[in-house]
Amino acid sequence: MAHPVDIESFTIGKDCPLAFIAGPCVIESAENTFRIAQDLKRLSDTLQFPLIFKASYDKANRTSIESFRGPGASDGLEILGQIRKELGVPVLSDVHRISEIDAAAQVLDVIQVPAFLCRQTDFIVEVARTGKPINIKKGQFLAPWDIPNVIGKITAMGNHRILITDRGTMFGYNNLVVDFRGIPIMQQTGYPVVFDATHSVHTPGGAGTSSGGQREFAPVLARAAVAASADAVFMEVHFDPENALCDGPNSLYLDSLYPLLEELISIRAVLSSQNISDRPTPP
Repeated sequence: MAHPVDIESFTIGKDCPLAFIAGPCVIESAENTFRIAQDLKRLSDTLQFPLIFKASYDKANRTSIESFRGPGASDGLEILGQIRKELGVPVLSDVHRISEIDAAAQVLDVIQVPAFLCRQTDFIVEVARTGKPINIKKGQFLAPWDIPNVIGKITAMGNHRILITDRGTMFGYNNLVVDFRGIPIMQQTGYPVVFDATHSVHTPGGAGTSSGGQREFAPVLARAAVAASADAVFMEVHFDPENALCDGPNSLYLDSLYPLLEELISIRAVLSSQNISDRPTPP
């Protein structure tokens, strides 16, 4: 049974337009975050794709205690709420503490469960109780066929507004690999599957006191994921990734994003049921 997910004025799921979840890793400042959101909104309007703006108000799972974490829940949610209101785009952020869930649910259109918390039963149950759409990040340590157990914790609370995001799987130390079989396997649950193109090229802790990344491979993986039937693509973008305060090495350059988005939308169109049914019958 298919469970498409409604987000504001659009739907994510099979046979729906390819959606994008995009934004900076973390809220660095209100000015920088608005600048990125405005550019993404312009791309969305031009290419006519559904957009969810993402940014973390607190990166509670950084490599080092010295790492930049963001402005915190109160200030961060205020910034995201202003972006939602002024730009008219739905917003997403990850929540790390049960104590922040209620406040986040008042602002966010989608609540994200971080990969490291995807097995935390009590936390997932409390997020599910909000009734909000939930983006569950599949942990790097989790197999695709383990996802129904996570989904069961959410649906037990009566919430069926679920997105599943693949962000790569641990492959030795400081490295991730993507198994694209996971996309159709997880889609067997009936819920939409998102592919996180930039965290999949993350090298966790690979830079010693911070994580590294190989952004040059993110477009390659994104194309493959859409060809493998992913329903949405998640990507971290920045106007100056080299100086981003978080996840810069795997973030994509905002000013060179247009061609990639156009390609991904085209791949989705080729695979759409309408295009397939319109093809002439071979002789």
